Amino acid sequence: MKESYKLIENTPTVLGFRMPAEWEPHEATWISWPHNHTDWLEKFSSIPSAYAQLVSKIAPGEMVRILVNSDMIRAQAQQSLRDIGVDMAAIEFFEIPTNRSWTRDFGPIFVQRYDRSDQVAIVRFRFNGWARYPDWEKDDAIPEQVAHRLDFPLFNARINTKDIVLEGGSIDVNGRGTLLTTEECLLDREVQVRNPDLNKEEVEIALHDYLGVSNILWLGRGIVGDDTHGHIDDFCRFVRPDTVVLCQERDPKDINYAPLEENRERLEGMRLEDGSRIEIARLPMPAPLYLNESRLPATYANFYISNAAVLVPTFNDANDRIALGILSELFTDRPVIGIHAGEMVWGFGTLHCATQQQPIKR
Repeated sequence: MKESYKLIENTPTVLGFRMPAEWEPHEATWISWPHNHTDWLEKFSSIPSAYAQLVSKIAPGEMVRILVNSDMIRAQAQQSLRDIGVDMAAIEFFEIPTNRSWTRDFGPIFVQRYDRSDQVAIVRFRFNGWARYPDWEKDDAIPEQVAHRLDFPLFNARINTKDIVLEGGSIDVNGRGTLLTTEECLLDREVQVRNPDLNKEEVEIALHDYLGVSNILWLGRGIVGDDTHGHIDDFCRFVRPDTVVLCQERDPKDINYAPLEENRERLEGMRLEDGSRIEIARLPMPAPLYLNESRLPATYANFYISNAAVLVPTFNDANDRIALGILSELFTDRPVIGIHAGEMVWGFGTLHCATQQQPIKR
């Protein structure tokens, strides 16, 4: 690959960049077309159609840029999309190989200039397969390759010459300076260790320097079944600059009950970047789902905010309707649409995990 992308040594924050909130206007959504059969086992045959449904709801409002591993995968994706009537003028393919299809975590994280929103750049965090899986090198290369294809400036996220490992699903921002994350994911020293040589202060410096945030809120543990070990996008998300949804498990005997209640208590004592309290809306959990004897991370919090709609994973569960109603009251500027994710969650992720937004140049 010709390294024609622009490598900038100054940090994004110094240059006036910040990570926009997900509800701010997008130029495009990035996904990686599914190809790794081992992620879904016998459910894989239903996964391309699930991705096609996701794309069909995004494409009316923005471009969908799809990473494909080969001409054959591209042809398969095109057929799946045409079969359900997707406008192919809104689709752009990039033949860049990946290991998996969870673009949220290894894809480019885009930042935008506060004072010149026509300037968009990519922050290149490293990816190590969630410190869990051995095959990740192709995924790790994606941000650089996208920067090259788009001719976007590229920031290599480093602290004291050390590259920083971080996945997009481990953070959530309100676009005003506040970022949510978890101790379980970013500060773990025993189970799935991303940055063994960085302490909490250094992690916060990195988040400040590369994402333009000034206020970092640390929650505790994530939900059980999340093989990323604590991603925030499975249980707590910003829906407005001053409001989050937080998953709630009503059964005190359920293993998720205690960590979610602890996170509620933490949030109630936290403040936003302007010193104000956080509004908290509770989002139900669906009934537990299992793969053999392993709990799956089935959650309504893994929604994706596209230009055209808020897309919410559903599970043929009695709480589907309740979750969609709560989110419809919070998002009044675009429809809230449920997409069945009962098979997709076998890969330990759903809609938000599969997507990554690219902010519009205005």
